[in-house]
Formats: sequence, C-alpha cells, structure tokens
Amino acid sequence: MSRGDVVRGAQRRADASATVPDGGMFAEAGASGRCAAPETDTSEGRAASEAGASDGWAASEAGTPGGPAGAVTGASGRSRARVRAWAELLRLPALFTVPGDALAGAAALTRRPDHRTLLAIGSSCCLYEAGMVLNDWADRAEDVVDRPHRPLPSGRVSPAAAFTAACAFTAAGLALAAGAGRPALTIAVPLAATVWSYDLALKHTPAGPFAMAAARGLDLLLGAAATGGRARPALPSAALLATHTLAVTTLSRQETREGTPTAALAALATTGALTWLVQRRRTLGPPPNRRPPDRQAHGRRGMPEPGSAHRSPAPLTAALAATYAGTTARAYLHASLNPSPPLTQQAVGAGIRGTIPLQAALIARSGGTTATATALLTAALTPVARRLARRVSIT
Repeated sequence: MSRGDVVRGAQRRADASATVPDGGMFAEAGASGRCAAPETDTSEGRAASEAGASDGWAASEAGTPGGPAGAVTGASGRSRARVRAWAELLRLPALFTVPGDALAGAAALTRRPDHRTLLAIGSSCCLYEAGMVLNDWADRAEDVVDRPHRPLPSGRVSPAAAFTAACAFTAAGLALAAGAGRPALTIAVPLAATVWSYDLALKHTPAGPFAMAAARGLDLLLGAAATGGRARPALPSAALLATHTLAVTTLSRQETREGTPTAALAALATTGALTWLVQRRRTLGPPPNRRPPDRQAHGRRGMPEPGSAHRSPAPLTAALAATYAGTTARAYLHASLNPSPPLTQQAVGAGIRGTIPLQAALIARSGGTTATATALLTAALTPVARRLARRVSIT
C-alpha cells in the first residue's frame, strides 16, 4: 500500500467520524436516537424520575409507554392533573378561613354550635368557593397576561366548567342556608348577591374592597342567624372581621404590580387596632345573677349558659389576638418596606391566614367552656391551612 493510500484512508475515516453527532444535542432536543440513550447521565435520569413522581401530573401528561400499565399510569396522571387544577382554582387552603365565620357568629349570641351552625358552615363554604371560581372566570382575560399559570388561562379548566361550578356552588349554598331556617336564608341571599356583584362588577371599582368586607361580615351574621335566629347581637364581631377583610382586599390590589407602601401600612395599622379591640369588648349576654325560668329547656334548646358571657377567658383571648398579630404583622411590614408583587402576595396570604386566629379570638371572648373549646378548634385550622398552602397557592 502506498503512502498516498494510507493518507486517503485516514482522511475518509476522519470525514466519517465528523458526520456522526455525539447524541447529547439530540437527547436534549427530544430527538430519536437510540445510540444517545447510553450517554444520558443516570443521576439526571433519577432526578427527572423523582421530579415526575412528585409532580405526577406533569410526567404522566406525556403518557407512559409499556402497554396496559402505561395506559393506567397515564390515566391516573391525567386524573391527578384535573384534581390539581381544581384545587388551584378553588384555592383550597383559603377554605379553612370559612368555618370560623359561622362559629364566631354563634359565639356572639353566646350559643352552643348545633346542626344549624353546621348547615351555615356548609352554606358559607359553598358560597365562598362560588366566589373563588367566579373570580377566575371573570379575570380569565387579564390572567392570560398577569397569571398565565392559573387553571383557566393555562387551559387546564375550561371557562364553561368554571362558570357551571360557580352556579352550582351558589345554588348549594342557598339550599343549605334554607335548611338552617328562614333567618339564615335572609342573610345568605344578600351574601350571594354581594359575591356575584363583586366578581362581575365591583372588583375593579373603589367599592370593591368594601363589597368583599361586607361579604365576610355577612358570613359571620349567617352563622348567628342560623344558630340563634337573630343577627343583631353579632354586629360588633362582624364589623371587626369586615375591617380586617377590607385591609387585606385593599392590599391585594397590588399583587401583580409595583405599588406604594400605603396599603401595607394601613393593613399593619388595622392589625394593631383589631388586636386591641378584640380584647376590649365582649359579646353581651345575660347577667350572671339572672337564672332562666326553665333550666332543662334552657340546656335543651342550646341557650347560653348562665353568666357564660361574663366568664371571658382573657388569657386565651389575648393569646389568640397575639397570634393574629404575629401571623400578619411581619408580612405587612415587609410589604410596606418593599411593595413588590412577590412580597405583596406573601402579605396577602398572611392576611388570609390571619383570619383564622382573629375568628378564634372573637369566639373566645364570648366566654364559657364551649366557647373556649370552639376557639381552640378554630385556631387549630391555622397550621393545616399553612401546610396546604405550601402545595396550593392561597392567592
């Protein structure tokens, strides 16, 4: 073989190797190429597998090969994806702020919660979720720009399904209120009207935060009307809870844009005022020296314990009020120092979660053993809501 043949052979081998890619780019781009598979880093493969397992819905959307087992896995993943989408749409962690409204309303009348209180809680939860779904349905156009990851703009939930769900939740809420009695339905109807008016017309007007505050106050009155047949004695508690909601809703208007520290500072001042006021005034009840004419009927009808409204557990009320302040104040302060969207969203989330200890403090100040137990149970919802909020956004 001549020297020229050797050189030409080497050149041909070099040209052939230059035309064969290493497989990495094809693997990254998702191109086919079985020769690239062995080059994949096994640690990266394990990380991707773990990420898919934690997300579930993301990995299974693409389907899993392997015959029937893959089909089952794909169907299960799509089901989890739908559940996840609806959990985001309903903002499930925020739902834990609802039961305390009715319980605080019952406590304002110094009444023990009964089956009508449970119906009021069910009604409140349904109307609350109706508002959540309707909110995203009404904002679906602007969410395409501001929050494209939300269930409606991302296409994971259809607008028709969301609107149907809002109507169904509203109907269920009114039906449950009717089951609790006419006084409860009398409150539930304007509550539902306020929810729909806010989402469809008032949200982006100056009246928006006041409408949201009115809805929260009416929700507390719903619990009072359902449990005791009257709502007027619960007006002071409803006013305090509505004031908190007004501050949080005003602050939430800066969630998607750079704002001023004014709203966060106002919310911080509101927290201080409410922390003081919730300990100053107690729900009025019958004087301690006044005995009911029929003690058996008294207990059977769920009437207040004699003098229970005047045995307010001040240490518990103070502790719950301090918990409320601690839950909200720090986040409000950070948002006032830097009113950026991320910090504002954190402050709004803290304000929503702070509703629970405020409700518990309103319950505890009514006094009595039942109120103490109910307040502690209500306060126990706070860590549950916080834990769930790590997986599903509360705002």
